[in-house]
Amino acid sequence: MKSSHTISALILITTAVLGGCASYGPQPASHGYSTHSQSNTNYGAIESIQVVHPDNNTSGTGAIVGGLVGGLLGNQVGGGSGKTAATAVGVVGGALVGNNMEKNQSAQASDMYQVRVRLDNGDNLTVVQDSVSDLRIGNRVRVADGRAYRD
Repeated sequence: MKSSHTISALILITTAVLGGCASYGPQPASHGYSTHSQSNTNYGAIESIQVVHPDNNTSGTGAIVGGLVGGLLGNQVGGGSGKTAATAVGVVGGALVGNNMEKNQSAQASDMYQVRVRLDNGDNLTVVQDSVSDLRIGNRVRVADGRAYRD
């Protein structure tokens, strides 16, 4: 009975620690350097376009779920102190596997494009968007709703 409480405490502590490490990844919304509101329409010319690779950060969910599953599976093995050790190894191993699975999923995210626009009033504005299909450096653009459109 005592090892059952130890296992529960270990899983709870692991979940709390890994949950505290969670991040929410990149926010591909626009990043303006202008004093203008993103809801306003602005006009200008494209100064640069750069590819932005998404971070392979994880939220911690994969590690938490993996740790829980690994702990449950490890708890099914052996008896006494061997069972406790198997549970601990299962928690750690499951957390590593779960984290790697989540990281691999986020690695499949597509590239984003950082478009820097010199506005007609002289300010700079940078937006991040998922495509730049017909946009080129020097193009005249309209920036509305956090996205650059050819003018």
